[in-house]
Amino acid sequence: MRTDRWRRLLLYLFTAMTITGQLVEAQDRGQARSMVISRDGIVATESPLASQAGAHILEHGGNAVDAAIAANAMMGVVAPMMNGIGGDLFVIVYDAKAKKLYGLNASGWAPKGLTIEFLHKQGLREMPEQGVQSITVPGVVDGWQKLAEKFGRKKLAEDLAAAIRTAKDGFPVPELTAAEWAPETDLLRRDDAASKTYLVQDRAPKTGEVFQNADLAWSLQQIASYGRDAFYKGEISKKLLEAMKRHGGTMEAQDLADYSSEWVEPISTTYRDWTVYELPPNGQGLAALEMLNIMETFPLGQKDYGFGSTNALHVMMEAKKLAYADLIKYIGEPRKQKLPVSTLLSKEWAVQRAKLIDPDHAQCDATAGQLPGGSDTTYLSVVDREGNMVSLIQSNYSAFGSGIVAAGTGFALQNRGGLFSLDPASPNALAGRKRPLHTIIPAFAQKGDTRMAFGIMGGWNQSQAHAQFIANIVDFKMNIQAALEAPRFSKRTFAGCDVMMENRFPQNVRNELTAKGHKIELRGAFSSKVGGGQVVLRDFATGVNYGASDPRKDGQAIAELPLE
Repeated sequence: MRTDRWRRLLLYLFTAMTITGQLVEAQDRGQARSMVISRDGIVATESPLASQAGAHILEHGGNAVDAAIAANAMMGVVAPMMNGIGGDLFVIVYDAKAKKLYGLNASGWAPKGLTIEFLHKQGLREMPEQGVQSITVPGVVDGWQKLAEKFGRKKLAEDLAAAIRTAKDGFPVPELTAAEWAPETDLLRRDDAASKTYLVQDRAPKTGEVFQNADLAWSLQQIASYGRDAFYKGEISKKLLEAMKRHGGTMEAQDLADYSSEWVEPISTTYRDWTVYELPPNGQGLAALEMLNIMETFPLGQKDYGFGSTNALHVMMEAKKLAYADLIKYIGEPRKQKLPVSTLLSKEWAVQRAKLIDPDHAQCDATAGQLPGGSDTTYLSVVDREGNMVSLIQSNYSAFGSGIVAAGTGFALQNRGGLFSLDPASPNALAGRKRPLHTIIPAFAQKGDTRMAFGIMGGWNQSQAHAQFIANIVDFKMNIQAALEAPRFSKRTFAGCDVMMENRFPQNVRNELTAKGHKIELRGAFSSKVGGGQVVLRDFATGVNYGASDPRKDGQAIAELPLE
């Protein structure tokens, strides 16, 4: 009996060292943290409190979806500038019993009266990035209810209990949260309710200072008691509409009452021997898949194209520009218009686009291909002991979103409307009851018996970060923690040759990239500008789960404690 236990332990240890990577030495490794490994569930978030809230739900009979809702609700309490019930939500769920992926698009639409003509009459020629006209209907609460009803084992009230208690009793503000809160003081001062909710004696809370939000506890309790109707038709909606009227917004009761998130079919591509999934438009996930298709035409991971090499980085940077150029020209809200998703996802399209990459020179004016015939976010992932998995991303868009809080609600309303275009010819043109092109994207990947839920947040950073992460796993043979920790680049702009790079890339490589025409903005060793991610992975052959958390955030991957 004891011999069998030792054999199983050695099997798990060997699997842990080799999963998605090579056997590694115990010393002198290139990663700072180890993967979290368990036969029970794992919750990976940007906050230990959120991870613990999810793990607690798992320990008391909830599944991965219950844990994800609990963790997401807690994130809205402890990182209110990034996310909350005033924002939108996208989710990929893997149902282990059905062996099926489900996608949920819980992004909100523009109010019926928010149109290009309306803004032109107000003298605006570009979409406002803040204020009442940037607010779209928040989708997260409807998304929570749809998730709970389809997959959950717990009542919504149980999933939200920890977040309600923490909002009411308060929590000590973590380091990164304090650093992200402070720069938004002036924005919060513009709105009396925002200032009252989020400033302490007219300043942002300091690191370690206990912050309470009784109004948010009330809002969450309303949702726990009455479900999504509390938000879209009940007491919360009344407060939202009062704020809209006070600020001169167009949102009306019917805009809230009629809203419904929707189940969608994930889109995918193959990358080498992996299949990678994203959600379809109106998100930017298609750009990650197109970028991978372009990268696949080059020998990444082979001679002269190793990790961090000039050749590999140049290819990925150029692939990013081409994929994003296609995204911004052709992608928007898919309803009521035909989008060329299948064309942009095809391998043939990628081959043609890849031909535009000059190995010796950076392209500073990448343009979209010609079709034939014609930042602030939180990401979390969960796996439970049965193998159900959740990849969830949720956001206000900018820090504290629009900067507007409806009095008595305790949460900021998002500014997702700022992503619309006022160009009537754009597929992303503003219109009432239309959803904008979105930056936030959850992701999923699989190979054989391995399934992986992952995401890396950060505005327009996300698709390019997803592609780099997959290359780290597939081409450069890293495990999931090493792949998250590895240095990244990010190009937030669509034009030009500017690119941000963490300073862990060698000086000689940066010099060679500069010689090709890349204009490098050097960032710190673990920069928030390249986003922060979370990953869970399950090896269904052994029944073992793995978790990883990005050191660029304050979070952790936490395993549940088996109680029986």
